[in-house]
Amino acid sequence: MQRLSRSRLFGLTALLLIAAATLPLYAKAYLLGLLTVAYYFGVFSMSWDLLFGYAGEVNFGPTFLIGLGAYTAGMVNSFFGLSIPWCIVLGSLSAVAGGLLLAMPALRLRGPYFGLTTLVAVLLLQNLIVVLSDWTGGEIGLTVPDVMTTNDASNYYIALAVMVVSGFILYRLANSRLGLILEAIGQNPEEAASLGFNVTKHKLAAFVVSAFFSGVAGAFLVFYFGSASVGTLIDVSVGVQVIIAAVLGGRRTILGAVLGAVFMIAATEALRPLGTLSTFVVSLVALAVIMIAPGGFLGLLSGRKESAR
Repeated sequence: MQRLSRSRLFGLTALLLIAAATLPLYAKAYLLGLLTVAYYFGVFSMSWDLLFGYAGEVNFGPTFLIGLGAYTAGMVNSFFGLSIPWCIVLGSLSAVAGGLLLAMPALRLRGPYFGLTTLVAVLLLQNLIVVLSDWTGGEIGLTVPDVMTTNDASNYYIALAVMVVSGFILYRLANSRLGLILEAIGQNPEEAASLGFNVTKHKLAAFVVSAFFSGVAGAFLVFYFGSASVGTLIDVSVGVQVIIAAVLGGRRTILGAVLGAVFMIAATEALRPLGTLSTFVVSLVALAVIMIAPGGFLGLLSGRKESAR
């Protein structure tokens, strides 16, 4: 049964990748732009799923890591004139460093305190951006002098490549010895510790990996938008979208998070004429799917079942 499920997953992934790779040949620029953003959000959701789906730690503040990567990349480009590749490297390293500073004390807490700590970190980062407005642009936002490219197809392929490479690495990690240990920790941390596994160390490793890919995608997104702002990258509502996309796509699947992200971005855009009601409708549909099919979209497509507990 497991081999059949993996075979289905491989087939679905291959078909979706072929469809995605050929899309610029016939799709309009509007659709390409929409999917470009969705692919970066897919990386955010995949990164979040590694920590929650496997290690069982709920990070309520994924935008803290995204924001660190995005703003660091944008600021070094704006004020020091570094090239985009170097900005992306520094942005990802900044997210890792910030993630380490946050996770080292927070992961030692029990119960809901880790999640609350990550949520508070987002609020602190939002206030810090306002306080350091000379560097960050404050509430207005930060405009970067360089952009990735002005060609819609090129931007699309860059986002697709980032998503595919990130997904491949995260999926391999999730199915490696580290992933098995994280899954054991997520199901029963006391029993995992009794078997000799360092629970805190492995959770910290998962958080660092999650921070790295969140920072990378955040930095890339800045050079696609040409700007960084609290509302588009750090706001709590953005973090909620990332979390819903990961759960909606399928917990402990990594790749399912991409389907969830595409759905969230596409559905929100399609229902934009409804105004503020669009968020309610999308959230209601997402809630219904999660309750009816806990395995998410990928679970439905691959025949994979999962309990809601």
